Amino acid sequence: MRLALGALLLISLNVAAADAPVRFVMADSWAMPMMQLDRGRPTQGILYDILLSLATQVGVPAEFHVLPRARVQGAMEHGEVDVRCYAAQSWLPNQSGDYIWSIPLFLQRDLLVSRQGAPASVVPASLKHESIGTVLGYIYPTLQPLFDAGQLQREDARNQEQVLDKLLVGRYRYAVTNQWTLDWFNQRLMPGRQLQAVAVLQEQNVGCYVRNDPDVPVQRILRTLLRMKMSGEIDDIIGLYTGEGPGTP
Repeated sequence: MRLALGALLLISLNVAAADAPVRFVMADSWAMPMMQLDRGRPTQGILYDILLSLATQVGVPAEFHVLPRARVQGAMEHGEVDVRCYAAQSWLPNQSGDYIWSIPLFLQRDLLVSRQGAPASVVPASLKHESIGTVLGYIYPTLQPLFDAGQLQREDARNQEQVLDKLLVGRYRYAVTNQWTLDWFNQRLMPGRQLQAVAVLQEQNVGCYVRNDPDVPVQRILRTLLRMKMSGEIDDIIGLYTGEGPGTP
């Protein structure tokens, strides 16, 4: 009887371990088409769809943790979450902890944007004493020397959509966003009010990284991400929201 109970307990523990969720961290500064939040929980968007499909294919429940941008890396370091996506190693020069990175999965294209009527092309270094709409906690390598020198000033908002809303109503003349968010934002505007890109600030490959922990199915996650990228599934999900794939990083 004791042997039977022991075997049953072992099976139960194995099942519990197999069903342990993978904890994905998401920054609350993201906006559509990256992620839509409803009462603090993600409900749709490119990354939500990709991560939900990833968890399904790995065979584990998905658990989403939406945190302020400044808390994301700390949550990874303290083992509160397991996977962070849409990140680049260059964004984390002082990263501590044991992580394994995926292959590049997305192309991040950062743009300087303005309202219609601005010059069609702008050299950021030529701007003087301009406030630039930015997201709190985000780093903008191309503009940072200009911020440091006091030539340009940051005006931070909590998320990317708020940055563009403030640009639209004239709080400042220029803001930084990415191509996907700009295209999504412009969909709800009449052609004469749509925002326009005036400079490409940076193009960078980004991916996911996983906390290297025995309790996390690290290799299954990385293999599945590779398969999703190579099969075209990731680009197909991007296309559902943007109308086209991002190209191959």
